[in-house]
Amino acid sequence: MRSGHNRRFGRLAAAATAAGAAFLTGACASAGGVAGVATVSPTAEPASSPGVIATIPAPAEEAAGGAAEGGTATTGPGSGVNRPPGYEPVRVPPPKISKYTYAFPVKDCEAKYARKLLVLTKTTIWAERGCAFIAPIDGTIDEVSYGDAWSAATNQGKDREGRFVSIIGMDGVRYLGGHLDSVTPGLTPGQKVNAGQTLGRVGNSGNAAGDATNLYFAISWKASPGAWWVRRGMVRPWDYLDAWRDGNRTLSPREEMLAVRKQAGAEPACQILCSGNAPTVSTPQPQERKKKRKPDPTPPVVHPSPPHATIGATRP
Repeated sequence: MRSGHNRRFGRLAAAATAAGAAFLTGACASAGGVAGVATVSPTAEPASSPGVIATIPAPAEEAAGGAAEGGTATTGPGSGVNRPPGYEPVRVPPPKISKYTYAFPVKDCEAKYARKLLVLTKTTIWAERGCAFIAPIDGTIDEVSYGDAWSAATNQGKDREGRFVSIIGMDGVRYLGGHLDSVTPGLTPGQKVNAGQTLGRVGNSGNAAGDATNLYFAISWKASPGAWWVRRGMVRPWDYLDAWRDGNRTLSPREEMLAVRKQAGAEPACQILCSGNAPTVSTPQPQERKKKRKPDPTPPVVHPSPPHATIGATRP
């Protein structure tokens, strides 16, 4: 009786064991495992997930594709991404740093100039004969020289600029253009002019005679006509010329001019190329006195009496 019971219990235990094994096997095979614990082997290949499938072209195909579409291929090898075509950069105007607007003094011509101090505080702007010298700012005519009074014999400092025009700008700065071939007719001191207005034509008058045509350009301040050396230039002009031609047309020399004038004085003494050539005075050489000719010691010739004459004879 007991032995039969034992056999029946053994069969039930074996059946329960088999059922439990089957349950565990199914649970381990599920994606979640038991109680949410993943049981996928790390060596198993992951299941594919939905996404974008892209074909990566070879570098040659990429470049060809970029050229065909009008784009620019990226530099990364095999990226397969083309940049859109670029646009022109947006030009932002320079900041306005003064209330004045300037113009480069030579108009519609190629111009070159040295950016260093040579002898005087000015610059020489090389340009073709006849190019327009224009007012660099609104202002008033200060001095006008229609004629060329310079002479190589005297080389007077006040005449070296030859034909020239100077203006006092609305910024209080004096601007001079010299070595002109001609001055615009009708200009007179006190006359109002506008920036860009033609004041004369580039040449080589004054002590530039024989040199290449150029514009003598100088920046200074108002002074009496007798202090002509001030108008020749007191402020270095090239930084302002650079800005007016290629950069900021509102860069003003006013502050530098005021600083230099405060340091040097309104009419400083002339220090460079102040006097002309000393006049040549011819000294008369003493002349050699001519000696008087002494009389010839030979006695004069006495002609004898004619043969028919009779000395002491009386006439009948």
